[in-house]
Amino acid sequence: MKYFEDFEVGERIVLGSVEVTEESILEFAEQYDPQPFHIDPAAAAESIYGGLIASGWHTCALYMRLLYDGMIADSSSMGASGIDELRWLAPVRPGDVLTASYTVEDVQASQSKPNRGAVMFLSEMTTQDGTVVLSMRGRGLYGRREPS
Repeated sequence: MKYFEDFEVGERIVLGSVEVTEESILEFAEQYDPQPFHIDPAAAAESIYGGLIASGWHTCALYMRLLYDGMIADSSSMGASGIDELRWLAPVRPGDVLTASYTVEDVQASQSKPNRGAVMFLSEMTTQDGTVVLSMRGRGLYGRREPS
């Protein structure tokens, strides 16, 4: 179990990888983001992207699953208080294998709630060739092992 006290500034946690399929791109986009370059391969080929790409929100959902499986499931997570910055830096295409990471940028024990602390983080997802496709900064809340 990972508690607030266990996070160290500079620590980078690799959360895992997932392959993005055309089927998953189409399924997600049909339901949540039906722009032509996400749901229609022919229209996508004529777009500025030159082919089908995943919705940025799909990429975020994939990240969240990897975060849960790779770290949160075995932590004292109390949720998050928000995302300060979210960037989709490059398109995600069918066949891409995305790897997620979570880097601790700062830790702050709560002054008003001694049972928790905030972890400021940089999250990234990269493709198999190292291209960063998602960058996100935010703060997660974690329970303390021994409240002060």
